[in-house]
Amino acid sequence: MSLIVRWAVLAVFAILAFTAPAHAQRGAAVSGAISGIQIQGNVRSEPETIRSYLQLKVGEPFDAAAADRSLKALFATGLFADVVLEMQGTTLVVKVTENPIINRVAFEGNKKIDDDKLRDEVQSKPRQVFTRARAQSDVDRILTIYRRSGRYNASVEPKIIRLEQGRVDVVFEINEGDVTGVKRISFVGNEAFGDGTLRGKIRTSESAWWRFLSSDDRFDPDRLNLDRELLRKFYLSEGYADFRVVSSVAELAPNREGFFITFTIHEGDRYKFGKVDVTSRFQGLNVDVLKSFLTIAEGDWYDANAVEKSVSNISEAVGSLGYAFVDVRPNIRRNRDNNTVDVTFDVQEGPRVYVERINISGNTRTLDKVIRREFRLAEGDAFSTAKVRRSEQRLRNLGFFEKVDIAAAPGSAPDKTNLEVQVVEQSTGEISLGAGYSTTAGIVGDISVKERNLLGKGQEARVGLSIGTLSTSIDLGFTEPYFMDRQLSAGIDVFRTSNDRQNIASYSDRSVGFALRAGWAYSEEIRQLVRYTLRQTDIYNVQPWASYIIQQNQGTQVVSELSETLIWDTRDQRLNATKGWLVRNSIAAAGLIGTEQYIRTTADAVYYRSLFEDVVLSVGGSAGLIFPFNNSYIRLNNLFFIGGDTMRGFTVGGIGPRDANTTDSLGGQFYYTGTTELSYPLPMVPKEVGLLGKAFVDVGSLWGVQAQSYGLASVLTSQLMRVSTGVGVQWISPFGPIRIDYAIPLQYESWDKQQAVRFSFGTRF
Repeated sequence: MSLIVRWAVLAVFAILAFTAPAHAQRGAAVSGAISGIQIQGNVRSEPETIRSYLQLKVGEPFDAAAADRSLKALFATGLFADVVLEMQGTTLVVKVTENPIINRVAFEGNKKIDDDKLRDEVQSKPRQVFTRARAQSDVDRILTIYRRSGRYNASVEPKIIRLEQGRVDVVFEINEGDVTGVKRISFVGNEAFGDGTLRGKIRTSESAWWRFLSSDDRFDPDRLNLDRELLRKFYLSEGYADFRVVSSVAELAPNREGFFITFTIHEGDRYKFGKVDVTSRFQGLNVDVLKSFLTIAEGDWYDANAVEKSVSNISEAVGSLGYAFVDVRPNIRRNRDNNTVDVTFDVQEGPRVYVERINISGNTRTLDKVIRREFRLAEGDAFSTAKVRRSEQRLRNLGFFEKVDIAAAPGSAPDKTNLEVQVVEQSTGEISLGAGYSTTAGIVGDISVKERNLLGKGQEARVGLSIGTLSTSIDLGFTEPYFMDRQLSAGIDVFRTSNDRQNIASYSDRSVGFALRAGWAYSEEIRQLVRYTLRQTDIYNVQPWASYIIQQNQGTQVVSELSETLIWDTRDQRLNATKGWLVRNSIAAAGLIGTEQYIRTTADAVYYRSLFEDVVLSVGGSAGLIFPFNNSYIRLNNLFFIGGDTMRGFTVGGIGPRDANTTDSLGGQFYYTGTTELSYPLPMVPKEVGLLGKAFVDVGSLWGVQAQSYGLASVLTSQLMRVSTGVGVQWISPFGPIRIDYAIPLQYESWDKQQAVRFSFGTRF
């Protein structure tokens, strides 16, 4: 029996061993199925919204991978700070902790950058969900703004102030720190030019006390890239065709108070132009004519800028002959054996591409037509790279935009292209206050309000007031640069002036009137101006001891004058030009109405040429004459007066006809002046200070008094050429231009009024 019992027990255990696992699996399958989903912790979020992100469904077994994907989906919404998924029996419980809502965003500690600018940059906004990731991103954005302004010591710490109903205030506590300047700029590998010369060619400058109104001495990584390009252009313009910038490294000092910038360069050998030639694939095109447009010649030092200028000149010349599609390619071949560069300008037909559309963006204020009228090509015209470059330059010259970028994009067909114009507008309104002193006008204060882009139409409006010890003026002006949508500028001026001339001629005068003007351009360098002026002038406060001639001029006169001026201007810049010509000729006639009848003409010209680095020679001269007609008489205020700024070494009205008894200056009908001036940097003074030395020689003369005006007066007059020479100092300071001249007359008449020192100072802010 015992054996049978043992076998029976073993059989039972065997059956249990095979059946138990099957029951366990079925039990697990039943218990693993999700019977329901419960959402906990949500206040603002709807339960169904949370369920929509879950990849676990009721009736399906719990899956760890699906649970992980559900967690990631819920966190990705940015609505929750924490999410927990857990099974409680057969119920899936989703516990969420919602992110708070931002009540307000504030900034503390910022003085150099205002709240509005920071608020525009950060992504955290009121009524948005707060996340720590977004707050940290905002910290990085704020730090970037401060680094752009040169403050690498700035630190930002976000503070969270919890409020009721799940709201928070986000406060960014800012420590702006000091400006991180550039302590030193060094160059490695330069032999042809010293460190000082190269520092003057780049935009970044070393920190110094006189740069407190400039930001160029603050480290800017983007400016560093510009400096590399400026160095390359400088060396290529000086003949170093193999030049390259090996590296540019900026190291922050351990105390984080400044950067040390090091440029490692390779100068290479200096080259001269070898053979220079022009070839053409256009039949009938005379290449000898094209050679006259070259700005380079064999034997000159190699200059990449001159090569580019020659390409532009030839392109414009060929285009003006009727060839719409021109491609001028400068083929450059270096001869390293003799250090020469052969350049052949190959003029060939370019690809036939037309401008399909000109798309403009970024102009929120300026009208599209104001931008389009500056383009040298229109939709449907043949595409020209030179005209695109010129259009871009004209847009920059408007002064309406901080940035202008024109890029070509594919059109609807292979032979069509679109021009994408991206502009960034800048402020065009100006309110300027001025104060200054000069030996001509005395102490002067002025205020002016000007808008250069009125209502986004490109129009200019101006109101100005100047009050001084010797002169006062008020003027209003309006200019429409494209009158009736034509390339014709038109404007009107209304003015009132008064001058105290007691020191030079024992009288005072005041004028009131208006002027209508128009101007148009014949080319990029030649411009014509026409002006009509109607003014009433009173000569008053004439002293009893004044010259008989001045006493005869006392009273009121009305001048109706029509004038035209032709201008040819090729200067590289208006202030401190280094090359180019400025030539002007004006002719004016008065007498249509009014009391005065005369013809006046003036002409002046000045030529600038750079002799050496930063040494500029200018030679100029002017001449004028005025004569009456219909037996009329030219009154005092219409005559010429020479001296002061027009003839250094002499007072205003210091040369020319003079009353022998009263020494009053009487003006003249004919004059000429000439000046030769050398401008040079002062030794031991950094270039960026803006201090220039001047050495000059002035010549000139003034004569011509109408015989019928003599009366009881005894007039001293002479055509003797006056000559003076001197030196001066000019400073383009942060407060405005300051100039001091010391001149000694070398040739003069005994009755001339001399003045050795002239000083002028002005500021606008």
